[in-house]
Amino acid sequence: MNFCVKCGRDCAESIEGMCVTCWLDGRKLSTMPHHVDLKVCANCGEFCFNEKWRRMEVEDAVAKAAQDAIRIIDGAEVVDGDIMVTRKDPYVYEVTLQSVLDIMGYSATDTASVIVRIKKGVCKPCSRKLGSYYTSILQIRAGSRELSPELREEVLAAVEKSVARQAETNKQLFITKMEIVAGGVDVYLSSISLGKSLMKELGEAYCAETKESPKLVGQTADGQDMYRLTYLVRLPEYHAGDVVISGGRYCKLLRISSYGGRALDLFDFRERAVRKADLPSLKLYEKAGNLKDATVISRSAGEIQILHPDTYSSVDLKVPEGYEAPETVSVVSIDDVLYLVP
Repeated sequence: MNFCVKCGRDCAESIEGMCVTCWLDGRKLSTMPHHVDLKVCANCGEFCFNEKWRRMEVEDAVAKAAQDAIRIIDGAEVVDGDIMVTRKDPYVYEVTLQSVLDIMGYSATDTASVIVRIKKGVCKPCSRKLGSYYTSILQIRAGSRELSPELREEVLAAVEKSVARQAETNKQLFITKMEIVAGGVDVYLSSISLGKSLMKELGEAYCAETKESPKLVGQTADGQDMYRLTYLVRLPEYHAGDVVISGGRYCKLLRISSYGGRALDLFDFRERAVRKADLPSLKLYEKAGNLKDATVISRSAGEIQILHPDTYSSVDLKVPEGYEAPETVSVVSIDDVLYLVP
């Protein structure tokens, strides 16, 4: 049994010779600096904590900045508390923290306040974006022809979707810029690995030719060579929706992938598999955008009657089983004979 040198009472526990009650009397258990500065990126709005940027609501970020700044006296442990955030102006907040502390099994409360000042800055990824930073270029080209606007938009949409998905877990990944150039489009990227993954994805999705080439651009501070990588994706001349010649048969190309493709025979409307090894031998007959539209006059079992898009004469066309023809259908002329392209 101990006794308190201040009040003289016996006590089971003592701190610096005093009972816990006397030791706590008038003692400041938590302290705060006069103010803390909270950095926010002026471009993306994320807040910086210990050199790491996080997306948060303003008041949540202010509260965290205050909680990070509080100092608790040795021997005490925060077990509960309350926080009050008061906005003084858009960039200045007063935060009051009421802490419930445990000291040697005794419960005590203390209050401390701090001014949180929001300071604008720029995070590293945004700094790089604003500075047109890039380490790789994805070059998208199309066979021996110009890249059509429709295909270009389709491929770029796939690129943007993939980058957005990868950037969810890594803010360092972004598209710096896109440039339409002769024969295709160039996409400037923040990461070499990002360029490589996009090249692989597009190569597999479109069964495209791919190639990479490095370029030495300088050295790091420790003398290591720095490279920029150019990734080429050369799309085949044919694309899903085009009419192609496969094994002497005229077909509508339904889809292509890294595993091969599927095509619909326009003579008997049977769907056929195209092996990956046979994809390079496909011959483009008519681009989907060049197919002609024909007005449907009548419908019957197994065929439809249309107006010839050039002569305006009536023409009977075979249709697939169960096919429900719309008001206008796409057709292609093969050896001066029209065929439906469903």
